[in-house]
Amino acid sequence: MDRRRFLALAGGILALPRPVRAWPAVAPLRRLRLVNAHTRETFDGPFRDDIGPIAVALAELSEFLRDHHSGEKTVIDVGVLDFLAGVMDAVGEARATVLSAYRTRETNAMLARTHFGVAENSQHIYGRALDIRFDTRNEAAVQAARTRQSGGVGWYPHSGFFHIDTGPVRNWTLDERGLDFLLLNRKKELLTSARRTRLLLPGMEQSGDPLPRLANSGRLLPGLEQSGRPLSDLGRGQHLLPRSARLGRGSSPTSVRF
Repeated sequence: MDRRRFLALAGGILALPRPVRAWPAVAPLRRLRLVNAHTRETFDGPFRDDIGPIAVALAELSEFLRDHHSGEKTVIDVGVLDFLAGVMDAVGEARATVLSAYRTRETNAMLARTHFGVAENSQHIYGRALDIRFDTRNEAAVQAARTRQSGGVGWYPHSGFFHIDTGPVRNWTLDERGLDFLLLNRKKELLTSARRTRLLLPGMEQSGDPLPRLANSGRLLPGLEQSGRPLSDLGRGQHLLPRSARLGRGSSPTSVRF
């Protein structure tokens, strides 16, 4: 074979199109910058890389997000960390303050006795829930979180924080100003009655169980008439609930926690 023919054949081979190999994009590091509102401790670093969750970082977060009442800790669900990181990215927030994370069953039971609306089987018990406050854009963060459909999202505009968890998808908003007004004008009667009957307002259940319906028993609330006659006690400011449902002396409600 002469030199010209060899070069022509070689050039044709080199000119053949080659299959393009698609290299997978390397996943960026997922980072969190957090402040614990109770201990003032901080976490600032990656918790996930292109391989997966970073074990050392998850161990640090387990300590950071411990039950600050008892000091006990658990494995934190990496899904709720991803949830938080995604919300922070969506609204451009660089830092988050953690108000509540893991709780032992004992701590949760204590809070259930002293705070209105604490779920007996809260997602916090399993390390799958966070109560978060941003420096700004909290309401936008709530909307971003609900759009993700990654779990439960609760919004507390009066207190300026929101709840996220990796339980069933559900959304609720509780403006405690309305609750405070209700308790003030009814001398906290409904709060005591709700505690005794374990009645929760819609959206305040975070255990993953179906949300209870209010007034679905068919029974009349004490003092409420349906005969068509005017309510005799309402105009005189008398209480509609029985004396046994009134809040005892020295008792006072505290803020809502989940």
